[in-house]
Amino acid sequence: MGNRLSKITTRTGDDGTTGLGDGSRVGKDDLRIHALGEVDELNSQLGVLLCESLPDALRDCLVRVQHDLFDLGGELCIPGHTAITQTQLLRLDEAIAGFNDELPPLKEFILPGGTRAAALLHVGRCVARRAERSLVCLRKEQHVADAAVQYLNRLSDLLFVLARVANRAQGQGDVLWQPGLNAQ
Repeated sequence: MGNRLSKITTRTGDDGTTGLGDGSRVGKDDLRIHALGEVDELNSQLGVLLCESLPDALRDCLVRVQHDLFDLGGELCIPGHTAITQTQLLRLDEAIAGFNDELPPLKEFILPGGTRAAALLHVGRCVARRAERSLVCLRKEQHVADAAVQYLNRLSDLLFVLARVANRAQGQGDVLWQPGLNAQ
């Protein structure tokens, strides 16, 4: 593990650059820094969500995801480093399948909402998709491991499923889309 921060205000970024984990410096507008920020925002969004009352299994799953996202941030911070592997992808696949088994099949599109926790999970899903798009853009110019992009893709699916789980845990059904509702 690299050096830990002992001093937060360094002033080294005052010129619009920031340091990567390998010691190199890049502009704060670099695609890698943009992707890193998106992953950080996603992790922070999940931190807000974890302030809510949640079923233990859902909470445990999200805490593990937060650690994975921090690992992903480390991967992005150190070009060439790999932290997200098939192990994390498998864990997401198992979580999606396990939580989805408890839900009734979807017959309609659903809207974000229901309970506060479900709404926050939907926001997290959107941030995960944005982070994924950011990694895809970065991958066009620099090496990004496939597993990193795949992780965010699967995570957005998991967050969708968990939003449904969160609604059911609070006795709330899915909020179903009603096509043409405002046309009447």
